[in-house]
Amino acid sequence: MQDKLTLMIPGPTPVPEKVLLALGKHPIGHRSKEFQAIVRHTSKQLQWLHQTKCDVLTITGSGTAAMEAGIINTLSRGDKVLCGDNGKFGERWVKVAKAFGLEVEVIKEEWGTPLNPEKFQKILLEDTNKQIKAVILTHSETSTGVINDLQRISSHVQSHGKALIIADCVTSLGACNVPMDEWGIDLIASGSQKGYMIPPGLSFIALSDRAWEAQKQSDLPKFYLDLNSYRKTAANNSNPFTPSVNLYFALEAALTMMEEEGLQSIFSRHARHRAATQAGIKAMGLTLFAEEGHGSPAITAVAPDNIDAEQLRKIVKEKFDILLAGGQDHLKGKVFRIGHLGFVNDRDVLTAIGAIEASLQTLNLLKKEMGAGIAATAKMLK
Repeated sequence: MQDKLTLMIPGPTPVPEKVLLALGKHPIGHRSKEFQAIVRHTSKQLQWLHQTKCDVLTITGSGTAAMEAGIINTLSRGDKVLCGDNGKFGERWVKVAKAFGLEVEVIKEEWGTPLNPEKFQKILLEDTNKQIKAVILTHSETSTGVINDLQRISSHVQSHGKALIIADCVTSLGACNVPMDEWGIDLIASGSQKGYMIPPGLSFIALSDRAWEAQKQSDLPKFYLDLNSYRKTAANNSNPFTPSVNLYFALEAALTMMEEEGLQSIFSRHARHRAATQAGIKAMGLTLFAEEGHGSPAITAVAPDNIDAEQLRKIVKEKFDILLAGGQDHLKGKVFRIGHLGFVNDRDVLTAIGAIEASLQTLNLLKKEMGAGIAATAKMLK
């Protein structure tokens, strides 16, 4: 049967029918009163999701656009920054920072290992002349399935008194608790195709008052990503450029669904799916890639010993129409990743584990008795 593909990847994530129907509406003028009403409503909804009183701006672009916007709007050429690098996306922010002429000090950990908050604390405490202007890191490292301790690192940055904290929350926002104001986070970036449950094309960025003060001093080149222009037009429920109107329709529908579910219920659901997925994988005799206790609620990375991860992914897709994510860079063929982010329910998680188990049996690579993985997953989903 065709057109039955189930996405169990970290993005794009499955899209609810309500959101698809909203997406299919006839476009309206992006300078119309009708569209301004949608911008006004979604702006309030975004503040609710971010748990902040700060403005949350919407950019037509990917999560990378939001992160680049955050870097170029708050920093100046030659500024010193700390970048946490323990995966593909931490690595990306190092490249972006260097591309704009920033002085980058990298705090690096092996892929699969969380960033060590004490390393940030030590360097920040030693910076008595307050040369460090920002700390840049990824909260949920999509490439490895690791969740970093953003709260503790943020507290160390606050103690520094000068540096900003810029956080890539692309696969954590909408999956776990990220209270921007409570944790003192200066800048959060995220993308529509993850926890928001809508197709790719929008990104979101929220800045604290401290970040907006830094924005006034920034001398890095910017035009389309000049956040000052987004802030000015947002005050009038508009956008400086032509936005993706239909994605705004989808955004409003998705955020309304999320409000109805409630933040704590959303976080609990993702935590349950992480626990159920991890239990199923372990019961099959497979190894989790992320360090124990540091798995992301958005995605589980698996390192199957002596098994070609790409071959397994191929069988799962061909036999069961379920798409799993592969490993990136040096992890290609060594790791596969199971997304349980956004519009995913218990059935999806249980089905994915069953498909992996059956595919391993097809390949004569199943280490445990058939059904052990499903049983362990089902037990966690009670």
